[in-house]
Amino acid sequence: MNLEQLNTQPQLFLLKAISGSRAYGLNHAKSDTDYKGVFILPKKEYYGLEYTEQVSNSTNDEIHYELKKFIDLLNKNNPNILELLATPEDCILIRNPVMDQIKAENFLSRLCKQTFAGYATSQIKKAKGLNKKIVNPVDKERKSILDFCYVIFGQGSITLKSWLEKKNLKQEDCGLVNIAHMRDVYSVFHNSQITEGYLKGISSGMEANDVSLSSVQMGIEPIAVLSFNKDGYSKYCKDYLQYWEWVENRNEARYEKTQEHGKNYDSKNMMHTFRLLNMAAEIAKEKKVKVKRNDREFLFKIRNGEFNYDELVKMANEKMEEVEELFDHSDLPETPDVNTGNELLIRMREELYS
Repeated sequence: MNLEQLNTQPQLFLLKAISGSRAYGLNHAKSDTDYKGVFILPKKEYYGLEYTEQVSNSTNDEIHYELKKFIDLLNKNNPNILELLATPEDCILIRNPVMDQIKAENFLSRLCKQTFAGYATSQIKKAKGLNKKIVNPVDKERKSILDFCYVIFGQGSITLKSWLEKKNLKQEDCGLVNIAHMRDVYSVFHNSQITEGYLKGISSGMEANDVSLSSVQMGIEPIAVLSFNKDGYSKYCKDYLQYWEWVENRNEARYEKTQEHGKNYDSKNMMHTFRLLNMAAEIAKEKKVKVKRNDREFLFKIRNGEFNYDELVKMANEKMEEVEELFDHSDLPETPDVNTGNELLIRMREELYS
């Protein structure tokens, strides 16, 4: 079973609904339309060797879960599944009466603190990482080992590149020898001093991970002492790779929105962080999953960049503390009753396949 096959057999849908921003009431003129649903496999496929637990398109804008997978995720208090089950009536496209047997409220538990608020916390960390990337862009021109090497000069030090320029030397004509008991510190020699063999240069090229070492006969005095900031170079390589992978894969529309409001955070990401935190608080207090948001005005202020980044992080941390306290005093069960879900699944299959 794949998505195309499922969509040509609407009788297999137990539930199909518009999801995402349109279900939350947080959509705008450029919002995409997402779909989620629950389906049941044809009887022969279900009893056969290949079980299809979910189908989706390449961008996951449309994703549907087979009944068993749906109940399994429901028992884990997965936010997407609880939201799907509590979808507003005006967003439901197909609904089989058999779905009336499943109520979101019957599956709510203290797990929601982790699945809703815990996920929101991870999004705050993600937002911090994005903030760091936006505030600290990495130049496209990649630095090399030579940019992290320094030479003792006078009573201090200067960059290797400056030293080479002052001495009118090329790094390819120099060589390094380890200095015993000194980490990443080397004696520097020049080809003009060498009567046997040759020096390998300080760096073998842009892709080098370490300086090059040469063999130098005894008795020759070094022309300088060099220090290589190897840890700094390793961190730079990691930051460079992460930054330009992010640039390549980022959502340009969302990035342009971030640049537009100039607050250096992904406003859509932060909006949904607060949506999840507020939903977690509602579950603890009211034992309800409220998909259509009545805090739309506040959430849109976040999306429009009306708050500073640090202000939002402070507010999110305060909201997380509130959610912790609400769940501490909630009488929700620790976890959903797995047996209830199992019996429900069996009863629904028997009814549907009969």
